[in-house]
Amino acid sequence: MQAIAQPEEDVLRPCNANIQKTLELVEEMITLADKGDLEREDVGCGIMYGIMRDAAYKLKQIAEKEKLAHIQKGWWDPSCWH
Repeated sequence: MQAIAQPEEDVLRPCNANIQKTLELVEEMITLADKGDLEREDVGCGIMYGIMRDAAYKLKQIAEKEKLAHIQKGWWDPSCWH
């Protein structure tokens, strides 16, 4: 059986998949940092979760900027527009 070729615009580019995965991961990082901060028992953990939250928001900002750049270039698959 021969595979049916998909039009190029229907194929998720690996670079876009990686950006999308980054956006998903930062949401997980933010959720974990919030949960960890609520459940922490010492200052060291508070520092760690604060760093995690800050890093997640910085990565999110960069990934969203890259996503917008890909949209403007016409590279972004509309099915990935979360």
